[in-house]
Amino acid sequence: MDGLSDEILAAVPIPLLLVGPDERIRTMNSRAGELFGASGAGRHFVTALRQPALLACVEQALRSGQAGTARYVDKNMAREAVFKVRAAPLNGRDGISVLLSFEDVTDLERADEMRRDFVANVSHELKTPLTALIGFIETLRGAARDDREIRERFLAIMEREASRMNRLVSDLLSLSRVESSERQRPTDPVDLEELATATILSLESLAQADGVQLVVQRMDSDDRPLLVHGDRDQLQQVLTNLIENGIKYGRKQGHVWVRLRYSPRELAFRGPGVELQVADDGEGFDPIHIPRLTERFYRVDHHRSREMGGTGLGLAIAKHIVNRHRGRFRIETEPGQGACFTVLLPAID
Repeated sequence: MDGLSDEILAAVPIPLLLVGPDERIRTMNSRAGELFGASGAGRHFVTALRQPALLACVEQALRSGQAGTARYVDKNMAREAVFKVRAAPLNGRDGISVLLSFEDVTDLERADEMRRDFVANVSHELKTPLTALIGFIETLRGAARDDREIRERFLAIMEREASRMNRLVSDLLSLSRVESSERQRPTDPVDLEELATATILSLESLAQADGVQLVVQRMDSDDRPLLVHGDRDQLQQVLTNLIENGIKYGRKQGHVWVRLRYSPRELAFRGPGVELQVADDGEGFDPIHIPRLTERFYRVDHHRSREMGGTGLGLAIAKHIVNRHRGRFRIETEPGQGACFTVLLPAID
């Protein structure tokens, strides 16, 4: 190839590789060199490309002059990368050459996999209570029709399962709303200390049912209002989710603490911040779960979570809301030491 053509290849930001009529690699740009090694030029394409689907695609283009596509997986990078390869035949004086372009579709495939997993999880979460409801309905239409005691017991279970489905649908809608507005940063001032107090009052009856004491603590000596730019309803949802988790999974007759602290300088924001912690004195869990705890439908204990009426979406919603507020979300726990969820938000100075 001439100098200008080499410069054009080098300027293209995706891997490009040219296979000549002699089936050897004529040239490649620097991006392709990162994939196949800088010494790839001059080698037979079979020794460089290796993967059967891609080899077949190149051979077809060389033999028939027909364009094609193939999937190429690179496992030599820090992370596995997936490429969509297009083989474009080029007619020259000495025969057909093939230009290969490699489009990185790793993120697209990962997003598609996440979508499939999400649909499968939603289907499973809805199917479980629906199956129970159908079974109870069939029983109530049959032998249990005239048995008042069994009928009342089954109706109570049906109500619980229907409520669980309703919570799941509500959380799915909430997650959808949060994700759609995640790039829109809230601008209204919100007093986090006042919001925490109001949220605890709304959850007092739930806590009392388990004998749990809810406590708000100001952890600094500063008496200034803890103001942040925020969406009050969404921040209350974060607090509600975290406090409810503390009540459900903490110790019976125990405590859930909501701790607040003003920091004049937070490195994460290069300015003032407000730290909000929700901690319980329950049994905690293995820290190995922490990296996945904010994934949709991830649960440390599936059986216990369902018994408690959890949907597996609460922490995912909380994380998205914190991201929308340009905040940080941290989880700390040890078995037997309870759990602590920390939200750090930029403060209004």
